[in-house]
Amino acid sequence: MLPSEDQQIDQLKTAYDAICKKVLSEKGIIANILKSCVKEFENSSIDEIARHCIQGTPEVGTVLVEPDANVTRIQSEQTEDKTLTEGTVFYDIRFTALAPTNGKPIELIINIEAQNDFNPGYPLLKRAIYYCSRLISSQYGTVFTKSHYEKIQKVYSIWICTAPTKTWAYTITRYSMQEENIIGQAKAPRSDYDLLTTILICLGKKRYTELTGLLKMLNMVLLDNISSDSKVKTLSEEFKVETTPHLEKGVAEMCNLSEGIEKRGISIGEARGEARGEAKERDSITVKHVQALMRKSGLTVDAAMDILDVPKADRPRYAEIIKKGIH
Repeated sequence: MLPSEDQQIDQLKTAYDAICKKVLSEKGIIANILKSCVKEFENSSIDEIARHCIQGTPEVGTVLVEPDANVTRIQSEQTEDKTLTEGTVFYDIRFTALAPTNGKPIELIINIEAQNDFNPGYPLLKRAIYYCSRLISSQYGTVFTKSHYEKIQKVYSIWICTAPTKTWAYTITRYSMQEENIIGQAKAPRSDYDLLTTILICLGKKRYTELTGLLKMLNMVLLDNISSDSKVKTLSEEFKVETTPHLEKGVAEMCNLSEGIEKRGISIGEARGEARGEAKERDSITVKHVQALMRKSGLTVDAAMDILDVPKADRPRYAEIIKKGIH
């Protein structure tokens, strides 16, 4: 059996989401996100981050982290994080990055999520913090074993929200652990407690030309209805994102799928509008016939509808319309 129009739209949206994740996994796009949101990279150039800091090569598949062999791959499809004692969590994009410091580079584990539903029935921020917690707990047995907690790597979970509430639109907010002295002035090394950070990047309904910086880039890539050539050109010229066949193909597929979703949505809306109009017209005609019988023959509403053979399922609705009309 062929899928319904709604199912076809859902399939298009699923494909669109998958392509979005592939595009977001481009090193140049990730580099812009890291420079704007992650403190460890704020003084680095986009080129330096893309070429030297992000570990591994972005590709479609499953994230593979082999700490012993120091092998890391960036993936754009959902990535499974599973331990023997915990459940399964899927990440949109997960990778490691080396943050430049005065001494030994700091290795970070970073997760990026593209989120369409800002109010999924629970606070999205709590889910983001949970993802950070899983990114830390999953390091046991890979990054460190036994009691070697000094090897725990800092984690980031970055959420790109495409449809936030008006209050949150066009904001970037960071949440992290802080030291607070209640009694005395003891100071722990920041690296001992600053281990997880959650960042919410919220977009909105403005056109990308009204924006600047990272919000402009993400709004253009994910939301604006412009040609794929224009998107790739702006990414290259304004945001220093290297143009690759992978990027060009991904952006083109995003634009095609977005156009398909929009056209099907309009088509379904028009069809449903026409159907509602036809149904309203039928209701109006039926009500007029019932009312005419009631006036001419002194029949009750039920008797008149019996004579006209009005479907029983529709009778309460017609009776209510006639009642309101009479009174």
